[in-house]
Amino acid sequence: MVKAIRVHELGGPEVLKWEDVEVGEPKEGEVRVKNKAIGLNFIDVYFRKGVYKAATIPYPPGGEACGVVTAVGPGLTGRQVGDLVAYAGQPMGSYAEEQILPADRVVPVPPSIDPTVAASLLLKGMTAQFLLRSCFKVEPGHAVLVHAAAGGVGSLLCQWANALGATVIGTVSTKEKAAQAKEDGCHHVIISKEEDFVARVKEITSDNGVEVVYDSVGKDTFEGSLACLKTRGYMVSFGQSSGAPDPVPLSAIAVKSLFLTRPSLFNYAATRDELLGMAGEVFGNVQSGVLRVRVNHTYPLSQAAQAHEDLENRKTSGSVVLIP
Repeated sequence: MVKAIRVHELGGPEVLKWEDVEVGEPKEGEVRVKNKAIGLNFIDVYFRKGVYKAATIPYPPGGEACGVVTAVGPGLTGRQVGDLVAYAGQPMGSYAEEQILPADRVVPVPPSIDPTVAASLLLKGMTAQFLLRSCFKVEPGHAVLVHAAAGGVGSLLCQWANALGATVIGTVSTKEKAAQAKEDGCHHVIISKEEDFVARVKEITSDNGVEVVYDSVGKDTFEGSLACLKTRGYMVSFGQSSGAPDPVPLSAIAVKSLFLTRPSLFNYAATRDELLGMAGEVFGNVQSGVLRVRVNHTYPLSQAAQAHEDLENRKTSGSVVLIP
């Protein structure tokens, strides 16, 4: 038996229960991993509230971790006991001291990268990778708008977009977060509680607008984000921390021939080759110094409920990691 968090009913952070669970032995094509660090992501909140539907109730939350392989399934090659590995996405169940994982969903972690960094980075880093390199390919000279620029994904988007040669505009909620966003490569930071971000973006871009908006906030920013785009601009909606955006008539994006996409990491890392390529680029950018990972908060795994509460109340910045 090992300790893990389980969710028996949808609701607030208090539904995250600390329990004993049976792990079992890995079957063919599987590995058992003893987690060293677990990433906390806003998608975990969406599942807990029922915005996204878990396959079963009760369910084990979490979709990102880094740990050491403690057993491999029969006939498996390419992974061995003692390997440091990480995974992001599916299957859920990372909020546990140990878990069983499909071997083809784990990636090797370079020895120079600390497990805490790997656990805080893989999901957010691969999200930043496909948003900047696949969804819309950011190039030198582009102007990009990143909402929640001091958040886990936002921080990485700003650093990476800056390194790609873009002019980076970021929105944040506080002066403290504005300072971090500046450090992370934002050329212009807008404190959304004090300024109208649409007016500021138009001012910064001399009324031209931006090529792309990366919006993880949703309801509170969606219409404004569309207004910030230049003709044939890309609206990339990849989250809804403030709630689901209101429905948009096609005529709203026809005026400027805009593109609108609501992408998911799982569709961009569908194959083993895609997964390894994305993870390799993310880890490579950490090793080269392009990406600096901010693990600003760590909590014991048993206190996952407090971590969720702080994340939802915007008390965190950068990445949050749970330690078993």
